[in-house]
Amino acid sequence: MGRQSTRRKARAARQPSLATSAGGSHLSEVSAFERRLAAPWIDKSIALVAVMPFVYSISELVRTGDFDIPRIGLLLQLALMVLTMVLRRPPVRVTTNPLFWLLAFVATYWSFLTGPLYEPGAQLAPVWASNSISLLALAVSLWARLSLGRSIGFVPAERTIVTTGAYQYARHPIYSGMFIGVLAIQLEYFSWHNLVIDAVWCSLWIIKTFIEEGFLRHNPAYGRYMQAVKWRWFPGIA
Repeated sequence: MGRQSTRRKARAARQPSLATSAGGSHLSEVSAFERRLAAPWIDKSIALVAVMPFVYSISELVRTGDFDIPRIGLLLQLALMVLTMVLRRPPVRVTTNPLFWLLAFVATYWSFLTGPLYEPGAQLAPVWASNSISLLALAVSLWARLSLGRSIGFVPAERTIVTTGAYQYARHPIYSGMFIGVLAIQLEYFSWHNLVIDAVWCSLWIIKTFIEEGFLRHNPAYGRYMQAVKWRWFPGIA
């Protein structure tokens, strides 16, 4: 009995603590509720519920069969987002701030909440121009999502810190692709009403950017990443 107890203690001593394995002593302050929220089965359940509206959007796009370049780009982005969300890594730390969860919910589902309010608008640029910008947005978004891989999430959470691919040039390249996509939409469906809707949406993502960085910078590794990669969305600009 004493020998088995000694072996168990030795094994426990060889196993790295959560704080050490995740790269920071900041994890030693994670509350019991945060640990439960980060449990793999809870995280997977949240992910499955979160992607349901996007699964419905994919089914509607396929059902209508009315494909153009912006819609094809949207379909590809939604499909990749659903796939990476379902297969995502469980976090080691998740925010428990209800305001952060509310912000993430409103920003993520903004298009569902405001879609009925959107006007047909007027075309400000030739179709080839708006389509070209849509393709650029698609390329940036796909590159960013593939770079992020299974570390994706809607609310501020600490998973694997990604510093390669698109993330070696900007800290939030997925948002960069979204901003470019909004520009393409405004060129094709402009109205002052639509501009206000999209401006509020982009403002939510900007606010979310600063909240995510404030949450993640408690990890020294992310602090070093912020020093190495200066730009949030567009290298050399912002």
